[in-house]
Amino acid sequence: MDIYNIKKKLKQGEYVAGPFVRMAEQAIIEMIGYAGFDFIIIDLEHGPLEVYQAENLVRTARMVGISPIIRVRENSETMILRALDTGAAGVQIPQINSEEMAAGSVKASYFHPKGNRGVCRFTHNAEYSNIPRDQYFKMANENTLVVLQVEGKGGVENIDAILDTPDIDVLFLGPYDLSQALNLTGQVSHPEVLKTIETITKKARNKGIAVGSFADTPENIKRQKDMGIQYLSTYIDTGIFYESSRKLVEEIKAL
Repeated sequence: MDIYNIKKKLKQGEYVAGPFVRMAEQAIIEMIGYAGFDFIIIDLEHGPLEVYQAENLVRTARMVGISPIIRVRENSETMILRALDTGAAGVQIPQINSEEMAAGSVKASYFHPKGNRGVCRFTHNAEYSNIPRDQYFKMANENTLVVLQVEGKGGVENIDAILDTPDIDVLFLGPYDLSQALNLTGQVSHPEVLKTIETITKKARNKGIAVGSFADTPENIKRQKDMGIQYLSTYIDTGIFYESSRKLVEEIKAL
């Protein structure tokens, strides 16, 4: 499987699904890949993972044919650069609150002429210079998936200007942070939260931008698909393991 086909699938209007990963365990990535998910989001924002651990998870993702996306800790050129140098198929950038932040994040994700990403060919992403330089820069600019997260009050207020930023592949709406911005902390199914997500989703799709969001129940996943959300971030590795363990314990105690 081409790990970059996630970008092609989204442009074709397909739905893709994958969990967040917060454990530095390569076997977890293998299991997620064999299970049939489309992508993983290696989470450097929440949890203990560091970039060198993320690179090993990216290697495993490539081995089992699942698209590795890295969510960086913050909107930083250096963090975006390091994430992409690991060989990730894309980068997910949190807390985008303005047009300037959106434009800066996109530019940091691409090489010239689309952006100003720092140049080094001696990285995992470039096969340590095995890929010819011109081919590598062209490939990276064509295939890198750029996901911008809007989840705060500023992002909601400035959404029209953010959506006018060129080269955004996915606008990701963080429902939990968004609920907090609307003074409804944790109420991700509240009508006001859902209405905000639906309104922004329509605006993004009208601009030709795919939309993503997080859901951890089948009901919320179905609701998001019905809204037209394509990039379905479903569950978290730690939550999957915990919930499975809890259910097993309940079954054992009921015997």
